[in-house]
Amino acid sequence: MLDTQDRSENTAIIIPRRLDPEDAQLALQELQAILKRQEVVDALAQRQQEDEDGSNLLEGMLQRQHEDEIKAIISILHPADIAFILESLPVLKRQAVWQLVDAEHDADILLEVEDWVRESLIETMDHEDLVAATGTMDADEIADLAPDLPPGVIAEVQKGLTDAERAQLIEAMGYPEDTVGAIMDFEMVRVREDITLEVVLRYLRRLHELPDHTDQIFIVDRDDRLRGALYLSKILVSEPETLVADVMVTDYLSLNPLDSDADAAGAFERYDLVSAPVVDDQGRLIGRVTIAEVVDVIQEDSHEQEFSRAGLQEEDMFAPVLNALRNRAPWLLINLCTASIASFVASRFEETVSHIVILAFLMSIVAGIGGNSGNQTMTMIIRAMATGRVTGANIWQMVKRELHVTFLVGACGSLVAATFAWMISGSAAIALVMMAAMIGNMLIGAALGVLIPLLRDRFGKDPAVGSSVLLTFATDSLGFFLFLGLATVFLL
Repeated sequence: MLDTQDRSENTAIIIPRRLDPEDAQLALQELQAILKRQEVVDALAQRQQEDEDGSNLLEGMLQRQHEDEIKAIISILHPADIAFILESLPVLKRQAVWQLVDAEHDADILLEVEDWVRESLIETMDHEDLVAATGTMDADEIADLAPDLPPGVIAEVQKGLTDAERAQLIEAMGYPEDTVGAIMDFEMVRVREDITLEVVLRYLRRLHELPDHTDQIFIVDRDDRLRGALYLSKILVSEPETLVADVMVTDYLSLNPLDSDADAAGAFERYDLVSAPVVDDQGRLIGRVTIAEVVDVIQEDSHEQEFSRAGLQEEDMFAPVLNALRNRAPWLLINLCTASIASFVASRFEETVSHIVILAFLMSIVAGIGGNSGNQTMTMIIRAMATGRVTGANIWQMVKRELHVTFLVGACGSLVAATFAWMISGSAAIALVMMAAMIGNMLIGAALGVLIPLLRDRFGKDPAVGSSVLLTFATDSLGFFLFLGLATVFLL
């Protein structure tokens, strides 16, 4: 009787999982404190050699206590929050926490974590654990993980799939990265157009559950060619005896599996979609894309663009230094070369600077303002190119607009800069040269902010990759040349 009561009490105090990012951050801080304590215990145990048996016993007890505390913390977290914690820990601590995660959440966490974290987690899992984790996934999810999984695991998982699932997996793995086919899933509801809504409702009730993000049912013919879409909201407000053909919509958006996932994301944003069908060249329904995949695409593209502008690829924050060096060194070396060229340009005006020393303090302002102006323009252009707003018909109009805006901003800003130059130099001539150079370099920065992305795109390169490095090189070199050149002509 007591045991039953205890079990009832234990059941009553189970804490449900919450969906709050702040909980994950607090849990991360608690885990870091526990792992720090464990490090101290390990260090002390290594020093206590004279009482080896006793120290090992104490160390083991403390380690089990720490493991229990970690399990208690992560057991109430959502898999996405556990993924966040794993991404925020160094490799060894990450792997230690990963070993304590309940195996039933392995699949969800592996799908949630970033690629560079997933690799370190998979390294710690044996063959059986990997098969067990991937065996619970859908075909499209297995395809997402396939590049990181050992071939033997993929082969064994395929044995446990049905013929239809195996065909879906092979199809999903066959599409190139960054295409609709690589992100589509195969779980969807399809019906014929010659049945009533009452039949559709009976069919839906027989399903165990609806696929995630189901807002519409797809209408197909006997050859699986897509005929239209039927929204669930329409089913609920229409009479049961109404035919599907009478309430389905035919002005739907459909995607091709070889379409760019970025284009699909743009379509979802423009038309406020929750899901969209994917059809092949023969018009047959082969899958669908949901808002969940689109959000991931938007986030990944945003991260890639942020890194690309600095010439970087995403990396593990806790990876070995040599890995980070390989990632960062190339563009830093390029930046070093461009900075050297800018310094060389400045050195050609040594005589001018030696006569008017104050120019050495002012020329960095000209170069910096030109770079900032160019970055503003370049950000606008790259964004417009990503959304498809830049065309051959409007490009020159955009260039003229950016130059016009930059000139007006530069004129206002140069008045402030000229006033500052006059105050510290006492020379109106230096102030006027400062004003002219600043406006000129801002116009150069704006023009290059348009041209650099366009030229990279014209030659098949990512417009964002290293663009800020190239822009800084140009505005620094030309800014020094323009400012010191004007000073040489008008002040000496």
